[in-house]
Amino acid sequence: MTEHEDFAGLAGHWNSSDSYQFSPASVIVPVVFFLIFLLGIVGNSLVLAVLLRNGQMNHNTTNLFILNLSVADFSFIIFCVPFQATIYSLEGWVFGSFMCKAVHFFIYLTMYASSFTLAAVSVDRYLAIRYPLRSRELRTPCNAVATMAVIWGLSVLLAGPYLSYYDLLEYGSSQFCMPGWVPWNRKLMDTGTFVLGYVLPVLIVSLSYTRTIKFLWTAVDPLEDMSESKKAKRKVTKMIIIVTVLFCLCWLPYHVVVLCYLYGDFPFNQATYAFRLLSHCMAYANSCLNPIVYALVSKHFRKGFKKVFSCLLRKEGRNKIHVVHVANTVPGFEAASTEVSQMNEENGRQHGCELGQRPLETPSEISRPSCIP
Repeated sequence: MTEHEDFAGLAGHWNSSDSYQFSPASVIVPVVFFLIFLLGIVGNSLVLAVLLRNGQMNHNTTNLFILNLSVADFSFIIFCVPFQATIYSLEGWVFGSFMCKAVHFFIYLTMYASSFTLAAVSVDRYLAIRYPLRSRELRTPCNAVATMAVIWGLSVLLAGPYLSYYDLLEYGSSQFCMPGWVPWNRKLMDTGTFVLGYVLPVLIVSLSYTRTIKFLWTAVDPLEDMSESKKAKRKVTKMIIIVTVLFCLCWLPYHVVVLCYLYGDFPFNQATYAFRLLSHCMAYANSCLNPIVYALVSKHFRKGFKKVFSCLLRKEGRNKIHVVHVANTVPGFEAASTEVSQMNEENGRQHGCELGQRPLETPSEISRPSCIP
């Protein structure tokens, strides 16, 4: 029996109808993956909303890189997590050969994009802190966008082979989405992915942040003598370092499983199956952790999240008032005119919410806090 058949047989045994109700994976996996999906969608949507509505986006390279990281996380959550969840909860792969290839392509595409973006933002942080004046000509929005284009181009190039790497394999009456390459080619491909998508970015990040931290903690002493600008840069750097460390920790077990299978002893039993499941959950959970870090560490993001929720609540409240008001008016010209005025008023408020300026409606409302101060 080949290793593919061995794993497929183990997966089939765990997910078979006779043992399905006793399988922890059949209960835990859907819940865990649903939470990852829900938190990832909500969290990354909030991050994107805050960044896209931020007036400083046009001249802040760090925000552009964070935006790029959120796009990668959001894409991963949408295109990968729901399909991968079925591996541990259904009897085989049910989405066909094309989705088998496409899902794994997006997994590695977004992984490369995330790791390369973290490497780029670590260099950006080092230049911003170590050479704040001399790096201004280099750290421009145009160069940041060009870097992001290079990141996605390299990611597509390096993840492209995975479109042929995975395919459907038959085992009994079920089909499984498994690697279809011969062992030597698979070893070469997975080792290259580990080196280029994990080791190299981690080395760049480690070197950049080591030099950044050394400069931050030795260039100015004591802390009270540090300028507000440097204090803000220190906070941003702290946030990005936490995000980077979480990425390294969350993806490390996944790569360990792959390397153990390729170069070590990785028997197919329930213990290794559970560890493989845990490694996948940790890797996928990374895409929903970044917004939590932003909210906990960054005062700017906390304010942005509150503003987004405030705007949504205001809009929902106005829609309810509008419906009740129209329903209680007399049919005819009065109803039509009232509806038009309510729509104009709603559009004016919504426009103010988006631009940070709320139209003045009555003298009593002038002193009220706007949606975005």
